[in-house]
Amino acid sequence: MLERHAHDRILEIRLARPPVNALDPALLDALARAFEPEALHDVDGVVLSGGPRVFSGGLDVPHLLGLDRDGLRAAWGTFFAAARAIAAAPVPVAAAIGGHSPAGGCELALCCDYRVMARGPFRIGLNETQVGLVVPDAIQALMRRVVGPHRAERLMVAGAMVESADAHAIGLVDELADAEHVVARALHWFTQLAPLPREPMLATRAIARADVQAALAGFGPAELEHFVGLWDSPPTQAALHALVNRLKK
Repeated sequence: MLERHAHDRILEIRLARPPVNALDPALLDALARAFEPEALHDVDGVVLSGGPRVFSGGLDVPHLLGLDRDGLRAAWGTFFAAARAIAAAPVPVAAAIGGHSPAGGCELALCCDYRVMARGPFRIGLNETQVGLVVPDAIQALMRRVVGPHRAERLMVAGAMVESADAHAIGLVDELADAEHVVARALHWFTQLAPLPREPMLATRAIARADVQAALAGFGPAELEHFVGLWDSPPTQAALHALVNRLKK
């Protein structure tokens, strides 16, 4: 489910659940464990990468639709555990987004320090409202942080997916590269950090990113229960089943 590739002192963690790296509990649990501090004690940074045309297709909706209330609660809890682990990584994390990145894929990328996306007809965004889901405030905070409150509102309410060039123009991603070079460009970002005195850099980073961790920490048991309750609403269920039918075609 995950592949690890060492690039000197930078570790690449690659999502490897074909065909679109759909995020099921097993993959999310593996991702959370991969970002635990003890797993990263001997590296200077992490590149989180995905597939060549799809970084991650987001949460595995067909799997989630087959779960009971307890299973659904556990699955969403695992997703937020993975997001928190990435956000709290003790070293910088760059996302190498080689293709489309909707919903959960975009959310994981937003937890990273730096985002490189493939240029071309690839889209990224929080399209939850398009499929009948609510974007929790913890996730909205991540989008507001990078594109500003008003633009974030417009994007999230519409469930908009923007092409990579537009994502770069609004600051949703930091850099564009040819698809085959997104990992190389993500690795290159670390060369800008390497000459800096390590401890002051990491301490400054921790202060600058405290709001990311605080936003995700704010999604507690009560928020999770409310979110799972919304999942069962008839409009949401209808939209999710329509999505699954489109995927089957």
